[in-house]
Amino acid sequence: MKLAVLDDYHDYARRFADFGPDCEVTVFRDPIAPDALAATLAPFDALCVMRERTPLTAALIDALPNLRLIVTTGMRNLAIDTEAAAAHGITVCGTASRTPATTQLAMTLILMATRNILPNLAAVNAGGWQAEAGRDLDGLTLGLVGLGRLGALMAEMARSFGMDIVAWSENLTPARCDEVGVRQAPSLAALLAEADVASIHLVLSERTRGLIGAAELASMKPDAVLVNTSRGPILDEAAIVPALRAGRPGCIALDVFDTEPLPAAHPLRDAPLIEAGRLILSPHIGYGALQTYQTMYEEAGDCVRAFNAGAPVRVL
Repeated sequence: MKLAVLDDYHDYARRFADFGPDCEVTVFRDPIAPDALAATLAPFDALCVMRERTPLTAALIDALPNLRLIVTTGMRNLAIDTEAAAAHGITVCGTASRTPATTQLAMTLILMATRNILPNLAAVNAGGWQAEAGRDLDGLTLGLVGLGRLGALMAEMARSFGMDIVAWSENLTPARCDEVGVRQAPSLAALLAEADVASIHLVLSERTRGLIGAAELASMKPDAVLVNTSRGPILDEAAIVPALRAGRPGCIALDVFDTEPLPAAHPLRDAPLIEAGRLILSPHIGYGALQTYQTMYEEAGDCVRAFNAGAPVRVL
């Protein structure tokens, strides 16, 4: 079997995965240009893909005549056209993942923003001392946009900091809020207007794409913080820099983007806003703790070995 491992930025697959003796492995650490994907991947029988980095569209799958197996990290990957794969008789399977890493990063970004960490670090590193003080979290209101698994973990962490917690999503019920122990906002607009910190924890769909745009950002407090560790397009990327320059909200922290890796000349790389600590950019590392990569690639190796042995695999 010829196996291509895609978008393995840190070469962790070779560190953690045992694909077996019947597998010839090629690792692509850098993203492959979209117009080169079909030609580059045509020789391979199997692909191991990092969740939602390289889209495996119907057109691409049609152009890969040798492909028999796709292994994705995680059990959800909306970047794979599973119907097209099934039509070609291609097995698509996935691995376990880990939940805490993303919420821990979200809380880290919240602390960085509220305590004004980056300007204070910059002041010391430049030979000076303290920059402007930030706020602690005790008594602040956290607005959770989404109260699923990750939202509930965020509520648990925020409670330990003494935060008041309010949540909203389109299908959120009072019973779910009672279960998690949070208040329910009557609308997204009400949540954003009340929150000192808002954190997004929704799945990207046609309903959530562009959910928060210029009007929603303008409704936030001038010292509020908005954090997105979910999916970039939930937040209207073009509205971010104008909103910050207009003074609402006070800070936006992002771990996810419409285009990844973020292009070097992207408008979000706004030096004045970044230096002021009002725009915090993190390179989509929310889920990417070392233990997560280990779990994902170990199980990806298990999937490939099982497939080659004719044993059952975890099909998406």
